[in-house]
Amino acid sequence: MTTRRALLAAAAALPRPSGAAEWQPDRPVTMIVAFAAGGGTDTAARTLAGFMERDLGQSVVVVNRAGAGGEIGWGELARAKPDGHTIGFTNTPNIITVPIERQARFRFEDFAFIANIVDDPGGMWVLAGSPIASLSALVEEARRRPGEISYGTTGVGSDDHLAMLALQRLTGTRFLHVPFGGSSQVRTALLSRQLALAVVNMAEGVADWRQGLVRPLGAMAPSRWEGAAAVPTFREQGFDVVESSLRGVGAPAGLPRPVLDRLALSVKRAVEHPEFRAAAAQQLLPLRYLGPDEYVAELMALKAGYERLWREHPWRE
Repeated sequence: MTTRRALLAAAAALPRPSGAAEWQPDRPVTMIVAFAAGGGTDTAARTLAGFMERDLGQSVVVVNRAGAGGEIGWGELARAKPDGHTIGFTNTPNIITVPIERQARFRFEDFAFIANIVDDPGGMWVLAGSPIASLSALVEEARRRPGEISYGTTGVGSDDHLAMLALQRLTGTRFLHVPFGGSSQVRTALLSRQLALAVVNMAEGVADWRQGLVRPLGAMAPSRWEGAAAVPTFREQGFDVVESSLRGVGAPAGLPRPVLDRLALSVKRAVEHPEFRAAAAQQLLPLRYLGPDEYVAELMALKAGYERLWREHPWRE
Protein backbone atom coordinates (compact mmCIF):
# COMPACT_ATOMS: atom_id res chain seq x y z
CA MET A 1 0.00 0.00 0.00
CA THR A 2 1.37 3.44 -0.93
CA THR A 3 1.83 6.11 1.72
CA ARG A 4 -0.97 8.15 0.16
CA ARG A 5 -3.39 5.22 0.20
CA ALA A 6 -2.41 4.33 3.75
CA LEU A 7 -3.17 7.87 4.92
CA LEU A 8 -6.53 7.88 3.19
CA ALA A 9 -7.40 4.51 4.74
CA ALA A 10 -6.50 5.83 8.18
CA ALA A 11 -8.50 8.97 7.58
CA ALA A 12 -11.57 6.85 6.87
CA ALA A 13 -11.64 6.00 10.58
CA LEU A 14 -12.24 9.63 11.54
CA PRO A 15 -15.65 10.22 13.13
CA ARG A 16 -18.17 11.98 10.98
CA PRO A 17 -19.14 15.50 12.09
CA SER A 18 -22.12 15.99 14.38
CA GLY A 19 -24.66 18.80 14.30
CA ALA A 20 -22.29 21.01 16.32
CA ALA A 21 -20.65 22.14 13.09
CA GLU A 22 -22.93 21.68 10.09
CA TRP A 23 -21.04 23.37 7.24
CA GLN A 24 -19.72 20.95 4.63
CA PRO A 25 -17.87 21.80 1.40
CA ASP A 26 -19.92 21.03 -1.70
CA ARG A 27 -16.93 20.55 -4.00
CA PRO A 28 -13.18 19.76 -3.70
CA VAL A 29 -11.14 21.97 -1.39
CA THR A 30 -7.86 23.49 -2.63
CA MET A 31 -5.00 23.73 -0.12
CA ILE A 32 -2.34 26.20 -1.31
CA VAL A 33 1.23 25.60 -0.17
CA ALA A 34 3.41 28.67 -0.70
CA PHE A 35 6.65 26.68 -0.89
CA ALA A 36 8.13 24.06 -3.18
CA ALA A 37 7.16 20.40 -3.15
CA GLY A 38 9.24 18.07 -1.01
CA GLY A 39 9.93 20.40 1.91
CA GLY A 40 8.64 20.15 5.47
CA THR A 41 5.63 22.38 4.82
CA ASP A 42 4.61 20.44 1.73
CA THR A 43 4.96 17.09 3.49
CA ALA A 44 2.89 18.20 6.47
CA ALA A 45 0.24 19.69 4.17
CA ARG A 46 -0.16 16.50 2.17
CA THR A 47 -0.41 14.39 5.30
CA LEU A 48 -3.05 16.68 6.78
CA ALA A 49 -5.00 16.81 3.51
CA GLY A 50 -5.43 13.05 3.52
CA PHE A 51 -7.04 13.13 6.95
CA MET A 52 -9.24 16.14 6.25
CA GLU A 53 -10.69 14.62 3.07
CA ARG A 54 -12.79 11.94 4.76
CA ASP A 55 -13.90 14.25 7.55
CA LEU A 56 -15.04 16.95 5.12
CA GLY A 57 -16.47 14.55 2.56
CA GLN A 58 -14.55 16.16 -0.30
CA SER A 59 -11.08 15.88 -1.81
CA VAL A 60 -8.46 18.26 -0.42
CA VAL A 61 -6.03 19.00 -3.26
CA VAL A 62 -2.60 20.40 -2.41
CA VAL A 63 -1.32 22.96 -4.92
CA ASN A 64 2.25 24.34 -4.67
CA ARG A 65 2.67 28.03 -5.48
CA ALA A 66 6.28 28.68 -4.51
CA GLY A 67 8.26 31.88 -4.88
CA ALA A 68 9.14 35.25 -3.35
CA GLY A 69 9.38 33.90 0.19
CA GLY A 70 5.78 32.69 0.11
CA GLU A 71 4.33 35.86 -1.41
CA ILE A 72 3.07 34.20 -4.59
CA GLY A 73 1.10 31.48 -2.83
CA TRP A 74 -0.27 33.68 -0.07
CA GLY A 75 -1.18 36.37 -2.58
CA GLU A 76 -3.29 33.78 -4.39
CA LEU A 77 -4.85 32.65 -1.10
CA ALA A 78 -5.69 36.24 -0.12
CA ARG A 79 -7.54 36.78 -3.43
CA ALA A 80 -9.59 33.58 -3.21
CA LYS A 81 -13.28 33.55 -2.38
CA PRO A 82 -13.77 33.21 1.42
CA ASP A 83 -16.18 30.29 1.24
CA GLY A 84 -14.08 27.50 2.75
CA HIS A 85 -13.17 25.88 -0.56
CA THR A 86 -9.71 27.46 -0.70
CA ILE A 87 -7.41 27.14 2.28
CA GLY A 88 -3.65 27.30 2.60
CA PHE A 89 -0.73 26.50 4.82
CA THR A 90 0.47 29.56 6.73
CA ASN A 91 4.10 29.75 7.81
CA THR A 92 5.75 32.13 10.24
CA PRO A 93 7.53 34.36 10.10
CA ASN A 94 7.13 34.88 6.33
CA ILE A 95 3.38 35.46 6.35
CA ILE A 96 4.05 38.24 8.88
CA THR A 97 7.40 39.58 7.68
CA VAL A 98 6.78 39.80 3.93
CA PRO A 99 4.21 42.64 4.25
CA ILE A 100 6.43 44.36 6.82
CA GLU A 101 9.49 44.46 4.57
CA ARG A 102 7.86 45.41 1.27
CA GLN A 103 4.69 46.32 -0.60
CA ALA A 104 3.45 42.76 -0.96
CA ARG A 105 0.57 41.08 -2.77
CA PHE A 106 -1.12 40.50 0.56
CA ARG A 107 -1.43 41.91 4.06
CA PHE A 108 -1.55 40.03 7.33
CA GLU A 109 -5.14 41.21 7.67
CA ASP A 110 -6.08 39.44 4.41
CA PHE A 111 -6.34 36.08 6.18
CA ALA A 112 -8.60 34.19 8.55
CA PHE A 113 -6.37 31.90 10.62
CA ILE A 114 -7.91 28.49 11.28
CA ALA A 115 -5.48 26.44 13.37
CA ASN A 116 -1.78 25.82 13.98
CA ILE A 117 -0.28 22.35 13.61
CA VAL A 118 3.53 22.47 13.81
CA ASP A 119 6.14 24.49 15.71
CA ASP A 120 9.47 23.56 14.12
CA PRO A 121 12.70 25.03 15.58
CA GLY A 122 15.35 26.37 13.25
CA GLY A 123 18.55 24.47 12.59
CA MET A 124 21.92 24.90 10.92
CA TRP A 125 23.45 22.10 8.86
CA VAL A 126 26.77 21.39 7.12
CA LEU A 127 27.86 18.46 4.98
CA ALA A 128 28.97 15.43 6.98
CA GLY A 129 32.56 15.92 5.85
CA SER A 130 32.71 19.66 6.50
CA PRO A 131 35.76 20.88 8.46
CA ILE A 132 33.41 23.18 10.43
CA ALA A 133 32.71 21.20 13.59
CA SER A 134 30.81 23.69 15.77
CA LEU A 135 29.11 27.07 15.86
CA SER A 136 32.19 28.58 17.49
CA ALA A 137 34.38 27.24 14.71
CA LEU A 138 31.95 28.64 12.13
CA VAL A 139 32.03 32.09 13.73
CA GLU A 140 35.84 32.07 13.82
CA GLU A 141 35.97 31.10 10.13
CA ALA A 142 33.43 33.80 9.23
CA ARG A 143 35.57 36.42 10.96
CA ARG A 144 38.53 35.33 8.85
CA ARG A 145 36.49 35.35 5.63
CA PRO A 146 33.73 37.98 5.94
CA GLY A 147 31.00 37.64 3.33
CA GLU A 148 32.44 34.48 1.79
CA ILE A 149 30.66 31.64 3.62
CA SER A 150 27.37 30.94 1.83
CA TYR A 151 24.16 29.88 3.50
CA GLY A 152 20.81 28.93 2.00
CA THR A 153 17.37 29.79 3.37
CA THR A 154 13.75 29.67 2.26
CA GLY A 155 13.81 33.39 1.49
CA VAL A 156 14.35 36.94 2.70
CA GLY A 157 12.50 37.48 5.97
CA SER A 158 12.12 33.76 6.66
CA ASP A 159 12.85 32.36 10.11
CA ASP A 160 16.10 30.96 8.67
CA HIS A 161 17.16 34.36 7.33
CA LEU A 162 16.24 36.30 10.47
CA ALA A 163 18.11 33.79 12.62
CA MET A 164 21.30 34.23 10.60
CA LEU A 165 20.98 38.02 10.76
CA ALA A 166 20.66 37.71 14.55
CA LEU A 167 23.80 35.56 14.66
CA GLN A 168 25.66 38.14 12.55
CA ARG A 169 24.64 40.93 14.92
CA LEU A 170 25.71 38.92 17.95
CA THR A 171 29.10 37.97 16.55
CA GLY A 172 30.02 40.87 14.24
CA THR A 173 30.26 38.47 11.29
CA ARG A 174 28.94 38.59 7.74
CA PHE A 175 27.81 35.63 5.63
CA LEU A 176 26.66 35.31 2.01
CA HIS A 177 22.88 34.79 1.79
CA VAL A 178 21.42 32.62 -0.99
CA PRO A 179 17.58 32.48 -0.86
CA PHE A 180 15.57 29.59 -2.34
CA GLY A 181 11.89 28.77 -2.90
CA GLY A 182 11.75 25.96 -0.35
CA SER A 183 13.75 23.89 2.11
CA SER A 184 14.08 20.94 -0.27
CA GLN A 185 15.95 23.22 -2.68
CA VAL A 186 18.23 24.44 0.11
CA ARG A 187 19.04 20.86 1.10
CA THR A 188 19.73 19.90 -2.51
CA ALA A 189 22.09 22.86 -2.90
CA LEU A 190 23.98 21.86 0.24
CA LEU A 191 24.26 18.21 -0.82
CA SER A 192 25.53 19.28 -4.27
CA ARG A 193 28.15 21.48 -2.56
CA GLN A 194 26.74 24.75 -3.86
CA LEU A 195 26.45 26.00 -0.27
CA ALA A 196 28.57 25.85 2.86
CA LEU A 197 25.53 25.96 5.18
CA ALA A 198 21.87 25.03 5.02
CA VAL A 199 19.70 26.94 7.47
CA VAL A 200 16.44 24.97 7.55
CA ASN A 201 14.17 23.78 10.32
CA MET A 202 15.14 20.79 12.41
CA ALA A 203 12.42 18.49 11.08
CA GLU A 204 13.54 19.29 7.53
CA GLY A 205 17.17 18.28 8.09
CA VAL A 206 16.96 15.31 10.42
CA ALA A 207 16.36 12.71 7.70
CA ASP A 208 19.54 13.74 5.85
CA TRP A 209 21.42 13.67 9.16
CA ARG A 210 20.22 10.13 9.93
CA GLN A 211 21.45 9.04 6.52
CA GLY A 212 24.89 10.44 7.34
CA LEU A 213 24.73 13.12 4.64
CA VAL A 214 24.78 16.23 6.84
CA ARG A 215 25.70 17.25 10.36
CA PRO A 216 23.83 19.73 12.61
CA LEU A 217 25.71 22.60 14.22
CA GLY A 218 22.83 23.58 16.48
CA ALA A 219 19.10 23.95 17.03
CA MET A 220 17.39 27.30 17.57
CA ALA A 221 14.93 26.12 20.22
CA PRO A 222 14.82 27.36 23.84
CA SER A 223 15.67 23.78 24.89
CA ARG A 224 16.70 20.62 23.09
CA TRP A 225 14.06 19.17 20.79
CA GLU A 226 13.17 15.58 21.66
CA GLY A 227 13.26 14.64 17.99
CA ALA A 228 17.00 15.37 17.92
CA ALA A 229 18.00 15.37 21.59
CA ALA A 230 21.70 14.98 20.77
CA VAL A 231 21.79 18.37 19.02
CA PRO A 232 22.75 21.26 21.34
CA THR A 233 20.88 24.53 21.12
CA PHE A 234 22.49 27.75 19.99
CA ARG A 235 22.04 29.08 23.55
CA GLU A 236 23.93 26.13 25.00
CA GLN A 237 26.84 27.07 22.76
CA GLY A 238 26.82 30.70 23.85
CA PHE A 239 24.74 32.24 21.03
CA ASP A 240 21.34 33.59 22.07
CA VAL A 241 19.40 32.84 18.88
CA VAL A 242 15.91 31.35 19.18
CA GLU A 243 13.73 31.04 16.08
CA SER A 244 11.10 28.63 14.81
CA SER A 245 8.38 28.29 12.21
CA LEU A 246 4.73 27.88 13.11
CA ARG A 247 2.88 26.02 10.37
CA GLY A 248 -0.87 26.15 10.33
CA VAL A 249 -3.92 26.53 8.14
CA GLY A 250 -5.55 29.75 7.00
CA ALA A 251 -8.14 31.03 4.56
CA PRO A 252 -9.07 34.36 2.95
CA ALA A 253 -10.36 37.04 5.32
CA GLY A 254 -14.12 37.22 5.51
CA LEU A 255 -14.56 33.50 6.07
CA PRO A 256 -17.83 33.04 7.98
CA ARG A 257 -17.20 31.92 11.56
CA PRO A 258 -19.24 28.70 11.22
CA VAL A 259 -17.09 27.71 8.24
CA LEU A 260 -13.88 28.63 10.08
CA ASP A 261 -14.97 26.61 13.12
CA ARG A 262 -15.86 23.61 10.95
CA LEU A 263 -12.45 23.67 9.25
CA ALA A 264 -10.71 24.08 12.61
CA LEU A 265 -12.64 21.07 13.89
CA SER A 266 -11.51 19.05 10.89
CA VAL A 267 -7.87 20.00 11.55
CA LYS A 268 -8.23 19.18 15.24
CA ARG A 269 -9.74 15.78 14.53
CA ALA A 270 -6.91 15.00 12.14
CA VAL A 271 -4.17 16.09 14.53
CA GLU A 272 -5.69 14.07 17.37
CA HIS A 273 -6.04 10.91 15.28
CA PRO A 274 -3.49 8.22 16.27
CA GLU A 275 -2.65 7.47 12.66
CA PHE A 276 -1.93 11.12 11.93
CA ARG A 277 0.27 11.36 15.01
CA ALA A 278 2.13 8.25 13.89
CA ALA A 279 2.68 9.77 10.44
CA ALA A 280 3.83 13.05 12.03
CA ALA A 281 6.28 11.17 14.24
CA GLN A 282 7.64 9.35 11.19
CA GLN A 283 8.12 12.73 9.48
CA LEU A 284 9.62 14.18 12.69
CA LEU A 285 7.03 16.96 12.79
CA PRO A 286 7.00 18.82 16.13
CA LEU A 287 3.23 19.07 16.64
CA ARG A 288 1.63 21.99 18.47
CA TYR A 289 -2.09 22.39 17.86
CA LEU A 290 -3.63 25.82 18.46
CA GLY A 291 -7.30 26.56 17.84
CA PRO A 292 -8.39 29.71 15.95
CA ASP A 293 -8.36 32.17 18.86
CA GLU A 294 -5.11 30.88 20.38
CA TYR A 295 -3.48 30.85 16.97
CA VAL A 296 -4.46 34.46 16.22
CA ALA A 297 -3.20 35.59 19.64
CA GLU A 298 0.16 33.90 19.02
CA LEU A 299 0.45 35.44 15.56
CA MET A 300 -0.43 38.93 16.82
CA ALA A 301 2.32 38.70 19.45
CA LEU A 302 4.80 37.60 16.79
CA LYS A 303 3.68 40.41 14.50
CA ALA A 304 4.36 43.03 17.20
CA GLY A 305 7.82 41.56 17.76
CA TYR A 306 8.74 41.49 14.07
CA GLU A 307 7.49 45.04 13.54
CA ARG A 308 9.73 46.15 16.39
CA LEU A 309 12.65 44.19 14.91
CA TRP A 310 12.10 45.84 11.52
CA ARG A 311 12.23 49.30 13.10
CA GLU A 312 15.46 48.48 14.95
CA HIS A 313 17.20 46.16 12.46
CA PRO A 314 15.49 46.14 9.05
CA TRP A 315 16.46 42.95 7.25
CA ARG A 316 17.62 43.09 3.67
CA GLU A 317 18.84 40.70 1.02
